[in-house]
Amino acid sequence: MLIDLAPAPARATRRAPYVVAAVAFAGYAGWSSERLRTFDASGFDLGIFEQAVRSYAHGHWPVSDLLGADWPTLGDHFHPILALLAPFYRLWPSPACLLVAQAFLFALSVVPVTRCASRVLGARRGAVVAAGYVLSWGLLSAVNFDFHEVCFAVPMVAFAAEHLLRERWRAAVWCALPLVLVKEDLPMTLAAVGVVLVLNRQRRLGWAVIGFGVATTVLLVTVVLPLLNPAGAYAHSGGFNPFGGSIVKVSMLLALVAPTAFTALRSPVLLLAVPTLLWRLVSANDRYWGMGYHYSAVLMPIVFLAAADGVRRCGPRFRTLLPACALVAGLGSLGLQAAHLSDGVWTPSQRAGIDAVLARIPDGADVLASNRLAPRLTSRCTVLFFDGVSAERPEWVAVARPEQSWPTTLATKAFAAEELESTGYLRVAETDSVVLLHRA
Repeated sequence: MLIDLAPAPARATRRAPYVVAAVAFAGYAGWSSERLRTFDASGFDLGIFEQAVRSYAHGHWPVSDLLGADWPTLGDHFHPILALLAPFYRLWPSPACLLVAQAFLFALSVVPVTRCASRVLGARRGAVVAAGYVLSWGLLSAVNFDFHEVCFAVPMVAFAAEHLLRERWRAAVWCALPLVLVKEDLPMTLAAVGVVLVLNRQRRLGWAVIGFGVATTVLLVTVVLPLLNPAGAYAHSGGFNPFGGSIVKVSMLLALVAPTAFTALRSPVLLLAVPTLLWRLVSANDRYWGMGYHYSAVLMPIVFLAAADGVRRCGPRFRTLLPACALVAGLGSLGLQAAHLSDGVWTPSQRAGIDAVLARIPDGADVLASNRLAPRLTSRCTVLFFDGVSAERPEWVAVARPEQSWPTTLATKAFAAEELESTGYLRVAETDSVVLLHRA
């Protein structure tokens, strides 16, 4: 494993990880806030998580009405760690609170990545690798798709991997232990930490961690989640398709290690990525196979810290090749993700009109809302999802123009809006971007 080969860094060098992290935080927070401002954020998933955090903030069991009326979110995924956001949400009851928290957690993971890269490659090359990490496609893709509980896991895994590389075995376990509160699949990442410990002759501690991680996963998936789910089953089993989408899967795996000039493959720390990759690659859900959404965020610190270890085992030329590959891949990722960051579907004047219409809905009202409109309302209303098939009939209905052809067709949603008007709802406000109905 990695040891401290370099002399104690100068004060300026010691500050570098925090400077890079601060820049990353500003970028992530600004990016997320812009998406929220332009209605690119959505009820699925930002609104869902805000409703859960809002429940915690008011001392209630976490529910999300966007998933279904009074639907318990702990029956969907096991993420009680979201309760940590409740005090901050009480002070700032806004979806932006969650986005800024996610930006902070992602930026926090930059610190161990920068430290390890700088100790192996020197301050300048280490900073370049850190910049590649900040711009890595897994993190930017997550920033570009709302908020998710996995943001808590990213710094946990990063610090755990750093401690493994520094041979601080117990510290690594303590950093990884809270993963059991983030999501039901992540205890297996904790078990992978145990595997690395065993490989480093820390057998007693390693086998204890492996046993705890595996047992926790089994307990959560087979007992806890079915018990909390209204359907009485684990909601995300989804079936298996290990041989489907081979090209997509291989492309994702190559994109994962190529930014490190494949040096990550030389480190046992990369084993921490195996559980996440395994459940994604064998799943029948094709959304898990590729590079989109938030599914790869937790893999990024593992890969880059494994590269900091693996580059020591490679030839001298890799000390230049790793920073170059990381930076080029990061800039490419930035370009691809920035293409999705635009002024949104609506012009500034249209957005102002939408906000004016939604302001007519009183605080505390029950609202059936389109996906893009939901985050504007979840902090002050009870918001249900307008999908065109729901039987819910709350007092208010806010329908976007144009609607999204997800999860039902545009025709289905148009028919549902017409039916509402024919069965007691009055059109009380409208623009070319939104229609507001009120139950008579």
